[in-house]
Amino acid sequence: MKYYEAMVDMGCFSRSDLVNKLNMKASSAASLLQQYKKKGYIEHVRHDLYTVISIESKQPVLSRYEIGSCLFPDACVSHHSAFEVYGYANQVFYEVYVTTDSRFKAFEYGGITYHRVAPKEPIQIQKVGGVKVTSIEQTAIDSINAFEKIGGLEELLRCLVLIPSLNEDKLLDALTSHKNGFLYQKAGFLFEQLNASFGLSDSFFLECKKHVPKADRYLTKDHDSYVLHRAWRLIGPKDVTKLIDKGVSNYDAIQ
Repeated sequence: MKYYEAMVDMGCFSRSDLVNKLNMKASSAASLLQQYKKKGYIEHVRHDLYTVISIESKQPVLSRYEIGSCLFPDACVSHHSAFEVYGYANQVFYEVYVTTDSRFKAFEYGGITYHRVAPKEPIQIQKVGGVKVTSIEQTAIDSINAFEKIGGLEELLRCLVLIPSLNEDKLLDALTSHKNGFLYQKAGFLFEQLNASFGLSDSFFLECKKHVPKADRYLTKDHDSYVLHRAWRLIGPKDVTKLIDKGVSNYDAIQ
């Protein structure tokens, strides 16, 4: 138990962290990891990453989101998982989406599957309750970009309407980082439909319209009863607010 409290302070750590932060030899760190794993003080998350287990609860001392943001130095929780961190999610998934430059295959730990998402630089990051997470504006834009792969349109809308306010300059910065005309199309359309909640200015929507491609696009692959919204050159639901109370749709992980 000599090093247990120090490990609790770290939450998640690698063997090199033990060497550097506890001033021990690599061989001693390897031996300590084996010993503490056997006793149930720590668990292996993936590769050279370990997390501390509470002696009282027998559960990790860190939340799934804290673990996700510890996977790599630049890692941050994003997309629907970020909505969950902020408390703006309609439901909690058994996935954690992590934005990082470091490549990794999806893996499972503690019944939770961790997925990597490649970042669109620059990315807005902040800390919420010890979790590195994308800003709420970045989260909204990233989620609009990938909603067909994470939760579906209805779940996205339920998350968006829970957000109390948005900074339109940060929204535009996030849109700029994606460099995607179709995303301006989708974001402008959806925010206009929900603008009674956000009060975004006319200049925000004018800026979005500057980047709308010169071609009509469908909002989703499933487009029954859709109509053309000429201002956005987008074919989508006549009124997206009517979708919010519909049943939860299935979703696939980001590939």
